[in-house]
Amino acid sequence: MHTAVLVALIIVSLALIVVVLLQSSKSAGLSGAISGGAEQLFGKQKARGMDLILHRTTIVLSILFFILAVAIAKL
Repeated sequence: MHTAVLVALIIVSLALIVVVLLQSSKSAGLSGAISGGAEQLFGKQKARGMDLILHRTTIVLSILFFILAVAIAKL
């Protein structure tokens, strides 16, 4: 049982790392300041949908990570 939970924890942690790295940053620095006006003018609908999916996936994976970490501690 311990091994199965540990393997699940490793898989969830790797998936969480990948999902966090795929998300776009909120502050893009100087390039974000230059292109930010164009995105506000023309819209950013497709990227916004993907950001929402990645955000929700991050929340689910982080909750699962927490539950698995507590389960490892209890075992």
